Amino acid sequence: MSATEPRPPMSKADYVYSVLLDDIRHARIPGGTALRAGEVAKRLGVSVTPVREALRRLEKDRLISYEAHHGATVVDLGEEALAEYYGLRAVVEGLGARLAAARITPAELAELRELHAAMAADATAGRHDRLGDQSARFHLRIVDIGGPAFLGAHARAVRTSIPVPAEASLWLDASRVREQLDAHEAVLAALESGDADAAERVMIDHIRRAGASRAHG
Repeated sequence: MSATEPRPPMSKADYVYSVLLDDIRHARIPGGTALRAGEVAKRLGVSVTPVREALRRLEKDRLISYEAHHGATVVDLGEEALAEYYGLRAVVEGLGARLAAARITPAELAELRELHAAMAADATAGRHDRLGDQSARFHLRIVDIGGPAFLGAHARAVRTSIPVPAEASLWLDASRVREQLDAHEAVLAALESGDADAAERVMIDHIRRAGASRAHG
């Protein structure tokens, strides 16, 4: 499809799925909440059929589960799931950084440095609410550079596999922002020097520290 061709309208099932997914990710629907198809349909102004399709997709994403006599329930992810999430991120994004060190171009490095500079400026100005999304872009761009075929898709799949509310972002904690920006700077230095070992090591340590902070925060 070309850029000038009209995009097909979002189906009702896609609409329901996108709304519920966003609600779960941002903890507007917390873990343990029962999702009743009729109530969701009424709230979103659709029939039950697209709601059921959306719920099946969320089940496939492992964000909801079905239990006898209870129906669909949002998965309540505990400490073990959180540890697994950050462990997977460390492996995938660490590999992305390793591969990126061997192939990053000056233009790509400049793009990452521009994003890093924007984050530093926002941090200085106290605009911490912007940093979480910018950090995700920074990490995923590195993975895309390192593994353009499919590693980036894997990194995104891991990130969407667990609902981490935006308000739980460590970037909102002013006492931790400098440490995380320093880690990003260290990753950039390793990428610029082509040091694959250092790029992977720093990225893994950065993500593991974030996971430890979340677990004890």
